[in-house]
Amino acid sequence: MLLADDHPVVRHGLTALLSTLHGMEVVGQVGSGREAVRETALLAPDVVVMDLRMPDLGGVEATERILRHNPSVGILILTMFEEDEMVVDAIHAGARGYLVKGAEQEEIERAIRAVAAGEAIFSSAVVAGALGRRSSPSAQIPLRQITIREREVLNLIAAGIGNEDISRRLHLAPKTVGNHVSSIFHKLGVATRSQAIVLARDAGLGRSV
Repeated sequence: MLLADDHPVVRHGLTALLSTLHGMEVVGQVGSGREAVRETALLAPDVVVMDLRMPDLGGVEATERILRHNPSVGILILTMFEEDEMVVDAIHAGARGYLVKGAEQEEIERAIRAVAAGEAIFSSAVVAGALGRRSSPSAQIPLRQITIREREVLNLIAAGIGNEDISRRLHLAPKTVGNHVSSIFHKLGVATRSQAIVLARDAGLGRSV
């Protein structure tokens, strides 16, 4: 993974912590959003842990640029407060979750592994903020276009469940799940899993799985 934070102490502390966890490797550290965009293109990490407020280029814009060219990268926002409005902007940009600075080791490990697996980690406060920022009634989820099976898949996506677990739960081949996800994204008019989650939860999905 790549760590992007303008505070060296935070970067070094996370690197020291993550080096003790099985299967995790920090391939790079950067201090600005522009460096995060460049190093992600060069190093191709599975996950980028992204601070929001950085010099040169902020975390939200850096997230947008990274996912524009590397849509498979999981972006995990690093923030002081989960209610930060910029976290909501980052969700709309495609971030898969957030990590609060000062979180316990177990929380950090869980969040990073979830994002790496394609899952989403958002609190109810963050999702509520994202829904509240949607400005157009025309953005309402077009559920009538979605098949019964796609609705089952979308319900699990809205619950933050990754494709691998969806495959097991619905007894579908991974490729079939991927095809359903692509179809759902197309019908919803979204480009990222995070955007699909916001729309699906707005429609009441993902609450009982």
